[in-house]
Amino acid sequence: MSDLFIGFTSVTWQNFVMYGVGLALIWLAVKKEYEPMLLLPIGFGAILVNLPLSIAGIPTVPGYESGFLQVLYEAGIRTELFPLLIFVAVGAMIDFGPLFKNPLMVFFGAAAQFGIFATMIVATLVGFDLKEAASIGIIGAADGPTSIFVASIFAPKLLGPISVAAYSYMSLVPLIQPPVIKALTTKKERRIHMVYHESNAPRWLKILFPIIVTMISGFVAPISVPLIGSLMFGNLIRECGVLERLSQAAQNELANIVTLLLGITIGASMVAVNFLNLKTLMIMGMGLVAFVFDTAGGVLFAKFVNLFLPKAKKINPMIGACGISAFPMSGRIVQKMANDEEKGNIILMHAIGSNVSGQLGSVIAGGMVLALVPLLVK
Repeated sequence: MSDLFIGFTSVTWQNFVMYGVGLALIWLAVKKEYEPMLLLPIGFGAILVNLPLSIAGIPTVPGYESGFLQVLYEAGIRTELFPLLIFVAVGAMIDFGPLFKNPLMVFFGAAAQFGIFATMIVATLVGFDLKEAASIGIIGAADGPTSIFVASIFAPKLLGPISVAAYSYMSLVPLIQPPVIKALTTKKERRIHMVYHESNAPRWLKILFPIIVTMISGFVAPISVPLIGSLMFGNLIRECGVLERLSQAAQNELANIVTLLLGITIGASMVAVNFLNLKTLMIMGMGLVAFVFDTAGGVLFAKFVNLFLPKAKKINPMIGACGISAFPMSGRIVQKMANDEEKGNIILMHAIGSNVSGQLGSVIAGGMVLALVPLLVK
């Protein structure tokens, strides 16, 4: 008789809290449409893995060696396979054309990574070791796959809260960025117009770019090659012009399947005993700090550059905020803000150029963290 009710007698109050967390993520995905492709699978995975005796995750029932979520975790997260496949898909979606037309935007992609390193310092000061601090800081780049990749190497026990924080703040870009931008800019600055000259980048440049970036990364920071190489391979498939079917498959079928598996597997890492603690709250808080610092770093860098530019070539500092990796959401938000300030002010292509450089910048920052932190730990 005891076996009949073992599910009821094995559940704890922590499990019920995690059911609430899972339901909240599903509600955000369905009702608010915040990153639904990821938050819904993550939420359902969190419910599954916290069911009594965790047969879906790491079972405690005799006769069960591993649940299906544990199999997916071992095969896709511990091996870093899922994040890298996501990067192939993302690379196939990205058009670096706006960046080629205005190479200055690459500096905003670099400046907007300031929050990563600032948050690393804060995290170490409050008690996290350097590898954990680096994993937390990457949240600020608003790049979920990079956050997962770095955390799976440096802090696998923190993968659940780091992943949830990264994707939650990505989905909350429309709520987080506008107040930060408005606090750091004047109405006059937000009304700055920027001239855009339509021109097509030559095909040879689009093909050589991913190859050259990968090779430079391989020589400068070999440990970054899986990240950057996957992203650039996807982009090469897109730009070569002879693999249209593979490009479409990467953008659609591959992206959808891996996102589905990645989401539910991340949820499988949200076991109550590992998730419900002070560290989780601190990670969520510092993730928000990193996100705000990254946005602020991009905006302030644009204002700094404007000090040296003639009036006719001033940069609308809002595009600096697009240097994060939330592509193309951040670019669209900045365009909406510019249009709200003054009807007809079109800065979308400049914002997208900055946004594209942010995608590249976050991957490079992740590679730098992977290369430098082990050297500092020694």
